[in-house]
Amino acid sequence: MMRVSVHGGHSGEFCCHAKNTLEAVVLAYIDRGFAWFGLTEHMPPPDNRFRYPDEIAAGFDAVKLYDRFARYMAAARHLQQKYAGTARILVAFETEAYTGAPVFAAALRRTFRPDYVVGSVHHVNDIPIDATADQYRQSAAISGGIDGLYRDYFDRQYEMLCVLKPEVVGHFDLIRIFDPAYRDRLENPEIRDRIRRNLALIREENMILDYNVRALAKGMTEPYVSASILREARRMGIAVVPGDDAHGVDDVGLNIDEGMAALRAAGFDTAWRMPSPKVP
Repeated sequence: MMRVSVHGGHSGEFCCHAKNTLEAVVLAYIDRGFAWFGLTEHMPPPDNRFRYPDEIAAGFDAVKLYDRFARYMAAARHLQQKYAGTARILVAFETEAYTGAPVFAAALRRTFRPDYVVGSVHHVNDIPIDATADQYRQSAAISGGIDGLYRDYFDRQYEMLCVLKPEVVGHFDLIRIFDPAYRDRLENPEIRDRIRRNLALIREENMILDYNVRALAKGMTEPYVSASILREARRMGIAVVPGDDAHGVDDVGLNIDEGMAALRAAGFDTAWRMPSPKVP
């Protein structure tokens, strides 16, 4: 099986919670034998409300974050050309799904014309759900509990998928990050129905599911997506492709071989499908 990463390539140069330069990350992918990989830095926020604490601490406002994103796209295209004879580098970005983000991401796609987009949800009720357990509980309280938080997460994801139609869906079930009872909760009929609805749209639009092995580095026992969702995706004929979601040189390729082996054991096509861009 060839090594690939459909969701990877964050760098400290263009992401405050990552490390190393973008070129150092690219060279790590090349050195570690990846046949192709995506560079997937985060989109900038449409306004100052949705800056992350580390971005605020670094002195960024929404305008400066947009300018940094523009520099990222230019740098990524330069590296794509510089190393074209060595590896297949795809230039992409990862979205948000808070209020206004999908529409803004669609505008970014039209302006910058990436090779593809990774559609991700990191917020519910406009509160980050993957940063701290306290924020997770805060968002859950607004949703009326953990079950409600899951329902709202998958509804928000569905809205993002409908508006943006990303080529790749990032860490589909990230909502389980602070929930030790997630396996049972995924069987809740109201949650399971939303999962199947979202997967049906993913199949209809021929999107790729990111099999995100970064979860293993964070102490999870399985990647995103969970085994029960993976079985459903396999039954529905959805393409699933490994992603390391690297946030620096040390992360490049971490647990990717385990992820590929798991997908092969689950019966997925290991001639990994490469994202192809939609016309904006």
